[in-house]
Amino acid sequence: MSTILLDIPVIDFSLFTNGDATARQTVVEQIYQACHEIGFMYLENMGISIDVLEKVFTQSKYFFNLPLAMKQQQAWSHEFSNQGYIGIERERLDPNKPGDLKEAFNIGKQDEGVTSPSSPSLAKDSHILSFYEACTEVANKVLQAFALALQLPEDFFATRHDRQNHTLRLLHYPPLQQSPKLGQVRAGEHSDYGSITLLFQDEVGGLEVQTAFGEWIAASPIPGTVVVNTGDLMQRWTNHVFCSTKHRVMIPSDDRVKQSRYSVAFFCHPNDDTEIACLESCQSERSPIYPPMKAGDYLISRLQATYYTNS
Repeated sequence: MSTILLDIPVIDFSLFTNGDATARQTVVEQIYQACHEIGFMYLENMGISIDVLEKVFTQSKYFFNLPLAMKQQQAWSHEFSNQGYIGIERERLDPNKPGDLKEAFNIGKQDEGVTSPSSPSLAKDSHILSFYEACTEVANKVLQAFALALQLPEDFFATRHDRQNHTLRLLHYPPLQQSPKLGQVRAGEHSDYGSITLLFQDEVGGLEVQTAFGEWIAASPIPGTVVVNTGDLMQRWTNHVFCSTKHRVMIPSDDRVKQSRYSVAFFCHPNDDTEIACLESCQSERSPIYPPMKAGDYLISRLQATYYTNS
C-alpha cells in the first residue's frame, strides 16, 4: 500500500515525454497518486522556454500598470464571454466572502481582443499567443498521461480538448494600501472549473492547498516547475478517483504584503459539447456520483456563481 501524500510532489515530466517505457510508466503512476490523493503536483522539465515565460510576465506587468480607464477598455464585452479584463474585487471565488483582492485578464483561443490606439490588446501579442500554444501542447501531454493512468486510450482526453476552449489568465495581486474587509483574501477558497490547470508563479507566493485531512499547506514557488492541478470536470469524469482540490491565495503576514504578486494560469477545458459522464474504469469502487453533463453547461453555471452571486 502506498503512503498517503501529505505534501505536493515534484515530478520530472521529461521522463514521460522522452523516457523509455519503464520511465513513462513510473511517471504515470506518480501522477495517478498525486491526482488521487491531493489533486496538485509540481511538474519540472515541461519544455516551456524560460525566455517565453519571462516575456509573458513582462507583458502582464506592463498591462496591469496601465491606468484603470485604459484597462477597462478591454473589459468583458458580453456576459459569460470569460475573456478580457476583470477589475479588483469584481471576482468572488468564495461566494460567501468579499470580492477578491486581485485583477485579471482572460484570453481565449478565439479572442479577437478589444483594442484602442493607446491600449493594444494583450490577446494579439505575439509572446502571449506563442505561450498559449506552448501551454496547449504541454496540457495535451499531461492529458495523455492522465488517460494512461486511468487505463484509457492515450488520446482519450486530448481529442476531447481539441477545440482549445482553454483560458489563459494573467493575474495581478496588488500591494495592500489599506486593511482588507473581514474575511477578504487575495483569492478566495475555490476549486477550478475545468479538467486541469497549469499555474506559473512569481517568487512572492501565497498559494495554499487544502489536503484530504482539511489542513492548508503552502504551494510555495519552486523555480523551474509548473503547478498542475485537477479541476471539477476531471473529478466528475473520474468519479472522484482524481480530486478537485480547494485552494486559495492568502494575504502575506510579512513585508510581502507591500509587493505585487503576479501569476499566470492556463485553464484547460474540454470541448463545450463533450459529455462529462463517469468513466467505466472509475466505477469499480462506487456507482456514478454525478449525472452526465455537457462541459460548456458546467462552465456557465460556475461563472454565474463566481460573478453574479451576492454581487
